[in-house]
Amino acid sequence: MEAVSRRTTLALGLTTAATPLIAWATPAAAQTYGPDEGEEIGPGVRVVALGERASVIPAYKMVKLRDVVIQPGAKTPDDIMKNDMLCHMTEGQLSVVQNEKKFTVKKGDVWTCANADTTEGTQNTSNSVAIMRVIDLMTA
Repeated sequence: MEAVSRRTTLALGLTTAATPLIAWATPAAAQTYGPDEGEEIGPGVRVVALGERASVIPAYKMVKLRDVVIQPGAKTPDDIMKNDMLCHMTEGQLSVVQNEKKFTVKKGDVWTCANADTTEGTQNTSNSVAIMRVIDLMTA
């Protein structure tokens, strides 16, 4: 049996300790979907339900999580929001018209909508699929 030097032991220990840090630093990839996943709500627009749970926030009975997948050129109709929600762009970019104010959201951006006080429509004006993750805050 060969003796292991302190230098070898130290190098092995540092390598072992650094391995989880390297794996942790790898960025997470966004969820991708097949062309038939979820429910089609309009031409080129699909909603993929991700989950729901009772809320511990007193103002809300339940929270729901969903992704809205919007193909290039597709749009969602202007609609009055049915509940409070928080939106997050996980992929691509969208042109958003909210209460007649137009703005662009890109990957990583977040914005909110207020129940009955917000009218919103979106359009994917880019050449890639846009994924808008929505957290619905449902009242009783």
